[in-house]
Amino acid sequence: MAPTAEETLSTNAAFSNLPDGEWTPETVLSTLPPHSRPQPNTSPLPFMHLLSRLKTTPREGWRRFNIHHGESIADHMYRMSIITLLCPPSLAAKLDLNRCTRMALVHDMAEALVGDITPVDGVSKSEKSRREAGTMDYLCFSLLGGVAGGKEQGELISSLWQEYEDSVTPESHFVHDVDKMELLLQMVEYERSHEPVGKLDLGEFTRVATKIVMPEVQQWAREVLEERRVYWEGVGKVPKGLLSMGESHDGAEHKEDGVSEERRKQQDQYYGSVNGNGTSGRLNGAGATGIDGKRLA
Repeated sequence: MAPTAEETLSTNAAFSNLPDGEWTPETVLSTLPPHSRPQPNTSPLPFMHLLSRLKTTPREGWRRFNIHHGESIADHMYRMSIITLLCPPSLAAKLDLNRCTRMALVHDMAEALVGDITPVDGVSKSEKSRREAGTMDYLCFSLLGGVAGGKEQGELISSLWQEYEDSVTPESHFVHDVDKMELLLQMVEYERSHEPVGKLDLGEFTRVATKIVMPEVQQWAREVLEERRVYWEGVGKVPKGLLSMGESHDGAEHKEDGVSEERRKQQDQYYGSVNGNGTSGRLNGAGATGIDGKRLA
């Protein structure tokens, strides 16, 4: 039987609001039924079992819109990994795509215990990073440390996760962009499949399109936003958020009608701000491009 909405919410609701520094992997593990608490040994099974939480824990952002049986964290990572395989040749020649695919498969692994912390949850980025780093140490070294070959595989998984977090390499830049692209796809799919037609407006999520930095992924984002524009035009309504890459329905640059200033600030703090020239302030490394195709410093 699938877990109830209340059960799958427990990771976020019970622990997101703990004071900074008090959350540990053990605080979550202590709440699990005894048979679900992994006991590190020489078998990889405890690690494998814990990963099941990625299959049953929903992505939290949608649940504010009463989408309670939507995608799981594992659903999100799986489609991301497939999207990396579709990297356009012009970009693929510059990347280690095998590493990108692996990175996509592990980048949210810590959410098995941390939960899916969103921009509106009130957890600082530094605290979110601390929780996730502690969880990855537990997963990669405590659970896999005694497994044959586990030390090497744990180090690989940990290094892929850390590379994504540091966001310095071209591969990590691409996977960050794919993360946002997958969200945009899911946003449009939820809007178009909702009944009654035209009642579900997820426009606040369109802002993530302005955080995409690689031109090839920007093009994908333009196409999915165009799909969204056509859908809303067909139902005779003007939705919230961006209707095309970089402009709203009235042509104002980065104007997101109906999206509160507070929500925009929360997303900027989470994903990085959008500068005056339209580029995202998220990336730490050099050589990436912004939404207007200019090089980031």
